[in-house]
Amino acid sequence: MQILEWLRFAVGALILLSGLFLFAIEVFGSYRFRFVLNRMHSAAIGDTLGMGLCMLGLMIFNGLNLTSVKILLVIIFLWFASPVSSHLIARFEVTTNEKIKNYCEIEEEPKEE
Repeated sequence: MQILEWLRFAVGALILLSGLFLFAIEVFGSYRFRFVLNRMHSAAIGDTLGMGLCMLGLMIFNGLNLTSVKILLVIIFLWFASPVSSHLIARFEVTTNEKIKNYCEIEEEPKEE
């Protein structure tokens, strides 16, 4: 039984450290990149994958109980909310920044009457 607890601890620690490593990459990318969309991409990766891995590691540490179910619900919410908010902020930046030249609007086709 003690071997399973050590194995659970090792797997949880490895996943938690992977999430923290992704957060470090996010911070580095947020300060290193010049373009705002690149910065947002690194921040979105840290939000979705880094937070998900950290919380998954905490779920493994905690075991199977009601707290783990709550953490799982938070992970699911973050995986839906963070990419959507990042996408909306990116579209706002693209439509308001006049320096972005590679953006083209999708024009609607004329309706046939």
